[in-house]
Amino acid sequence: MKNRITSLFNIEYPLIQAGMIWCSGWELAAAVSNAGGLGIIGSGSMYPEILDLHVRKCKEATDKPFAVNLPMLYPDIDKHIETIIKHEVPIVFTSAGNPKTWTKHLQDHGIKVVHVVSSVKFAQKSEAAGVDAVVAEGFEAGGHNGKDETTTFCLIPMVREAVNIPVIAAGGIGNGAGMLAAMNLGADAVQIGSRFVASEESSAHDNFKNTVVESKEGDTILTLKEITPVRLIKNAFYSQVVEAYTDCKSVDELIDLLGRGRAKKGMFEGDLDEGELEIGQVSGLINEVLPAAQIVEEIVTDFKAALSAQNTNAKFKF
Repeated sequence: MKNRITSLFNIEYPLIQAGMIWCSGWELAAAVSNAGGLGIIGSGSMYPEILDLHVRKCKEATDKPFAVNLPMLYPDIDKHIETIIKHEVPIVFTSAGNPKTWTKHLQDHGIKVVHVVSSVKFAQKSEAAGVDAVVAEGFEAGGHNGKDETTTFCLIPMVREAVNIPVIAAGGIGNGAGMLAAMNLGADAVQIGSRFVASEESSAHDNFKNTVVESKEGDTILTLKEITPVRLIKNAFYSQVVEAYTDCKSVDELIDLLGRGRAKKGMFEGDLDEGELEIGQVSGLINEVLPAAQIVEEIVTDFKAALSAQNTNAKFKF
């Protein structure tokens, strides 16, 4: 499966595991990279010394390329940058900020830079900033999302038309058929988060993993757009959010309600009532917790079967 992304990252499959806070440590990243995809360490929930530890352990666990996801709003981002450069991490995925800030600095150290966007406008700005590729993430995605609620099905072809650099599709993709659909729309690769939350190597709490497996269509919703859009599983905390909106609470009051550590409480510590449970709509397709390598294998096998069926059993003849 050779294309622009596999060549850019020196990986076997155009399949990337998202760098999710509280869920994407070195064990998951190494497992995905060893299976032929690109594993990513999610640094947004890590103190600088913790990221240093995870990068070192990941390098010990795999000789394949891996990446670090770097939220631009992280308060000690300069320390994370130092760690990444010191350990010669080959690829960085930046998000939640201006890609111009660190792209050239990272590239000057031989690091490939990918920026996550949710609109055509920001894809074009990222290309102008010199990034090597963009992740175009649709409304269906878990975690922090775009305010415009553009779905992946609409976003990918629009971004594909607007930029010349490789495009990685994200949001609502959890199997090989979804991967093929995204690539048919013009993506060079896919980034998958939610499916890897429910993996054995994910650092998410078992309570959260099991809740993801049990979730059905309609169990998630995009909310808190006034602060930063996030897709949540409906739970007691989400009910408090709904009540706050019903009472016309201010943005400051919403921030107070969110407080600090809600995501850690829910996803990492397993508090299913008071925690923030971030996951994508595709969770309705996830039925069991599996080893990451098996997830990669199943997605690739499904992709190849769907591609073969598409090529040999076309529904329309002209």
